[in-house]
This record gives sequence, C-alpha cells and structure tokens, in this order.
Amino acid sequence: MTLELIGYTDKLSVAPGETVQFMVSTDLPSYNSTLVRLIHGDDNPAGPGFKEERVDSEIDGRRSGRRQVVRTGSFARVTDSNLLSELNSFTLQAWIWPTTPLIGETQGLLSKWSVDGNGFCLSIGEGGALELQMGEDGVVSTFSTGRAMRAREWYFVAASFDAETGRTRLFQWPLSDWPSDPSSITAEESGQTSFSCRNNQPLLIAALNLETDPTANRVAQGLFNGKFDSPRLFSRALEPGQVELLRQGSPPSQVAGSDLVAAWDFSLDPSSAKVTDSGPHGLHATAVNMPTRAVTGHNWNATETDHRLAPNQYGAIHFHHDDLEDAGWQTDFELTVPLGLRSGIYAASLTGDGAEDHIPFVVRPPRDAAQAPILFLVPTFTYLAYANDRMSASQSFFAAQPPGKFVKDPLDEYLAQRPEFAMSLYDSHSDGSGCCYSTGLRPIVNMRPKHRHILNKGRRHLGAELYLVDWLEQMAYHYDVAADSDLHQEGLDLLSGYKVIVTGTHPEYWTAHMMEALETFLAQGGRLAYLGGNGFYWVTSVDPERPHVIEVRRGLAGTRAWESAPGECYHSTTGEMGGLWRYRGKPPNQLVGNGFAAQGWSDPAPGYTRQPGSFDERAAFIFEGISPDETVGNFGLIFDGAAGDEIDRIDYELGTPHHTLLLASSSGHGLSLYPVIEDFLQSGSGMLPENSPNVRADMVYFETPNNGAVFSVGSICWCASLSHNNYDNNVSRVTRNVLDAFANSEVLPPKP
Repeated sequence: MTLELIGYTDKLSVAPGETVQFMVSTDLPSYNSTLVRLIHGDDNPAGPGFKEERVDSEIDGRRSGRRQVVRTGSFARVTDSNLLSELNSFTLQAWIWPTTPLIGETQGLLSKWSVDGNGFCLSIGEGGALELQMGEDGVVSTFSTGRAMRAREWYFVAASFDAETGRTRLFQWPLSDWPSDPSSITAEESGQTSFSCRNNQPLLIAALNLETDPTANRVAQGLFNGKFDSPRLFSRALEPGQVELLRQGSPPSQVAGSDLVAAWDFSLDPSSAKVTDSGPHGLHATAVNMPTRAVTGHNWNATETDHRLAPNQYGAIHFHHDDLEDAGWQTDFELTVPLGLRSGIYAASLTGDGAEDHIPFVVRPPRDAAQAPILFLVPTFTYLAYANDRMSASQSFFAAQPPGKFVKDPLDEYLAQRPEFAMSLYDSHSDGSGCCYSTGLRPIVNMRPKHRHILNKGRRHLGAELYLVDWLEQMAYHYDVAADSDLHQEGLDLLSGYKVIVTGTHPEYWTAHMMEALETFLAQGGRLAYLGGNGFYWVTSVDPERPHVIEVRRGLAGTRAWESAPGECYHSTTGEMGGLWRYRGKPPNQLVGNGFAAQGWSDPAPGYTRQPGSFDERAAFIFEGISPDETVGNFGLIFDGAAGDEIDRIDYELGTPHHTLLLASSSGHGLSLYPVIEDFLQSGSGMLPENSPNVRADMVYFETPNNGAVFSVGSICWCASLSHNNYDNNVSRVTRNVLDAFANSEVLPPKP
C-alpha cells in the first residue's frame, strides 16, 4: 500500500439493509472504489497469499479525491451570550495541575479571545508563568506573574480586573503553600487598559481560541495540557480577601453573591460531553475531543478511590493536546448493504496511481435471526485498543534487540508522520499520561489486512483473523460473522441462535455485558472455541453517549503499558472499576480454562506436546486422526510454530474448572518469552523465562452445563498454522474435529 490514500467508516459492523459511510482523504485527484470480501491477508510465500473476493455493489466507480484534516486537542466550549460579551470588570479563578508548563507555547486557561486581539485570556505563558491578556481593537495588554509554575503540582490561579480603577491582579498560589516558594506570587498593576468581549467568540476552557486555519491539525490554538478544576467567572473584581476565601473552598455564591456569572462543576456528568455550570445562569459547556474525566481534583485526600462515592473530590478534567474523539471528515460515499449479502469481513478497496487502501468493516447477519450454526466473533474492541499503536511502551524492548531485528511496516512509517491520527490505549499522551479512550471515528492505519505487525513479522489482529476466515472457507463451513460491538449491544440475543461461538486470535478487551452474555450462553449449553491467546483480560467499557469510543483504565497491577494514577482506576463512562478482569473476580481461567501466562516476540515458537488429558475418552473426538506422539503445530506463518506471541496456561487457583482436561502444552520457549507480572508477588529468579514453569501454552477442554463445552488453544499464533501444507496438518485437523463436534453433535461425550 502506498501512503497517499486513507479512510475510515462510521461503524465497524453493519447488518444487511443498513448503511455504512466511508470517509476518505487523499492527495490524488481521483481514485477507484470497489467492495471486496477479505479472505486472507498474509502475502508470505509459505502460505496461500493475499486473497480477496470482489463483490459488485453501488460503491464501484471512480471518485474525486480531496484532502481531509484530523484536528486534535481537547477543551470545553461555552456558547457566547450577553452575560459574557458585556463584561467590563471580572474575576477569573480556577485550580490547575499543569503537566507541561515549560512546553514553550501559550496554553489557554479561561479565554474569550479573538485572533484580532479582542477579549481576555488567562493563560500559562511560554515561560510557564500565569498571564492575563486583554485587548480591544488589536491593542493588547499583557500581565504576567513572571514566575514559572512547576509541572504536576496543583495551583490556585486567579485574575481580576477593575474597569473603574484600572487595577489588575494575578494570583498564582501553589496548593503546597511552602514558605518562600518561588512559584507563589500575587502581582498587581494599575494603568490604562481597555478590552472588549464583543467579539462573537465562545468562552473556552483549556484553550486560547478556535483554530481558523482549515489545514491545521489542532482544533484550537493555545491548548492546555493538564488537569483543570473548579473554574469560575465573576462580573466584578474581587478583593484579595475574597479570592482567599475561594482558595479555602468557600462557595462562590457566598463570596460574590449576584456577581457570580458561572461556576463550572466538572464532577457532574462525568460520562458525558456536558460540562455543567452550577451557577445561576446555566452557562453549560461542551467538552470537545474527549478529555479525561473522573480524575482526582485539587482536594482529593486519598480516602476514597471511587469517584462516585466522593464526587466533590473528583472535580477535575484532564485535557491533552492530542485528544481525539472524532476526526470529523465529510462522507465521500456510502453503501447500503444488500439484503442477502453473506456475513463476513469486507472492505472498501481504494486504488489510484499506485496507491491503495482497504477500509474494513464487518457485515453481520440480519438482526432478527442467526443464519448458520457457527458465529465467528471478531474482536473489534481489541482493534480499537491497539488502534494506531506506536509501540511507545515497547521502545526499551526494541532498543535491546540487534539492529534490523524489528523493521516497521510501511504503514507504521506512514503513521509516524501522522500524529494527528491519535493513539492507542498502549500509548501515552504528549504530557506522559496514559491514553484511556480510543475512538473508531478516525483512520486506523494498523487495522488493515496487509499490515505486517512489527512484533511477530506476520499478521496480528485483523490480518490474523483472516487466517481463520481463509481456513473456514477452505473447509466449507457455514458461518456468520459479528463484531464485539454487536455482542455488547445485544448480549445473549446475538448468541442464542448459534451452537458454537468461535473467537478471534486476540479477544483481549471485553465489556461486562459481553462477559455476562457469554457466561449465560455457556450455562445454557452453548459451545465456545477460543482460538487465540491473552483473551478476556482487560475490563473495557463503551461510552453510552458516544458508542464509537471505548475506555480502559490500566489499574495498578497487571502486564500493562502504563499505570492509572492513584484514585483514577474507575471508568468515567460507566463508573465501573477498571484494570484486569482477574481483579474483578473474573479471571479468564474460569471462563475458558486458561489465562494469560507469558509474552515474547523474538524466538521460534514451538508446537504442543500431548498430555495425559488428551487420551481421556472425553477428548477422543478432538484427537481423532492424531498420533499419540505427534507434536501439534510445530509449524506456522508466525514464528514457525502454533504456540507463540502471547500465550495462556491452566491455573486451578485462578478458577480453571477442576474437571478441565489439559490436552497439550508447549515447552522449550526461547528467552524472549517472559511470564506475566501479575503472577508474582515479589521479584525473584522465578521471573526469568528459564526458571518459570508458567511459560507455556496449554490446550484445554471442559464441559459446561446442559451439554455445552469449551475448547481453548491458549496462543495467538494458533490460527497462523491452519494453512500449513495446503491445510493438511494437525492444527487444522484438531480445529476441524472440534468445530464439527461442536456445531453438529447434539450430544458430546458425557461429563465425568
């Protein structure tokens, strides 16, 4: 794929009769679009090669190209009103926790400012000091404390202007209030100053003014990095004693009476884009580009870590220069999915002058009925979690490898030039805080069938799912395809028409509603083939107001790219505790028999050696046609073996059902595979790969009530071995034995 052509859809899953929209940006004057069904993504000559099937549709044809821009950065916006435009005297006040005060650019705090220099702006100046600008007709006066604030410390900041006396005051007081703190200052000036807020501009919180250049990659100028708490606006200049009362926590209405214009309370409606004004005039704001909510405020005292139980201590919002909720591109074309189109993974294929792109989406079955006995559940929430992953958390790993060991795919090189496409849940914002929201409304460069992942040099995520799709096609299975979002929205109603659910290779991110639906499905006699690794791991939520956004808080334990700040482990979108499902009492072991054990990416992957459980009569159907001493999967398109990348193991203490059969295990993994951190309470030699018996993939089987069953392979690489030797191999045979029995047998071998 060349890199001048990219797009995205308005939804990742769509049913027949429904419409999906495509947004495209390109420098090409025109391009072709066609509809294709994706079958196999890996062009490795050892495999079947890239496969897609063209489907005649209404999107076929030549289209005009245009450049579209992604605009990042979060802030809050208050619509202009007479109360704001007629201000003469004022006081602005807030608590701030700047994360990059010395970034070298102005960062707006409270502003009603136009580019021609009309209005006011309280900001952090280029040198890190609190500044106030006021202007009228392009004549601008600037006042500064002249003292830089420290990063990641709370400051009470305020500015007042008295139109009658011309007196301007700035208050920059750190919360710590140490004696002789050089960053603490009250500054006062008097003189001829005029300003006018009659500029038809909104009042902005955490930004200077709206960006007017349509080619700019930020939605506003002077964006603020950091936490913001309790901003207030008054229509007169408060005296220093009154400002001190505000710092001490006195209610603003008691301090200023009817002169209170607005008092925004960020603790209210944390799951919403609404920013509530608790003052008398209801000047509510709207949060733009999904800043982080449900974060600790200046008065958090560490006695409560759930924002719902102490909302007054969670009155902050964390704004970032690089937040993004919606790229906001205009629609270039759309597809109404034809009735009768078979369920599958599809893409709009774009080509032009040597450039190409595939914009993928799932065509699910009709909403009223299952069409097949098997449902392949595509882990789209994992795709969102890894969306545009820049592997920043793995830089130390790459640095320790020999030069040339890991080479980026051209798509990753392109992504590096597009920081405005935002980041994955494995990356950190520019100020170092972890990214906890991910949106589907943007180009997701690494969610492409041909994307070669830097870690395993094969296909991961969408491309890896196509290993399974290709095999299902070759074996002539009748199956449907649906996405995580479908299961989250519909729950058991989606699953109830199927005999067997098949997972993708990496179903890592699951919501509570999805977990409940799968548990009920299994309890009612459903069957599950978990054909991946590191599944059912992170607590994930979907924003009920913006369903294209998922949220993950990394918690304070587990194998993670970043760590949640103290007091910030609960999700803003649903209020539930984040982190690992293991620490919510739902480890994957109790659901599918095995759970995350180890990860690593630079060694040949072994196959599986049969264990005594594979010779139990309950498992005879699984190993039909497999010799007793046969190694299963010592081949494959990723690391030359079926047991690699991220692998799972059995653990009865973590909930593996006691009647579970351990069918096969891998061994002899190289030194790059390390056991997961959460398995250790203290450091020691057992954390080294060569000393850990937990560095293995376990293949398991167990029955569930009402003649249901679970089969798990415990490895991301499993499906990459299915096509070996023209699909005639023992990984293919085991998988077919399981799916044939699960989909066709009314009665499985009896329970013990």
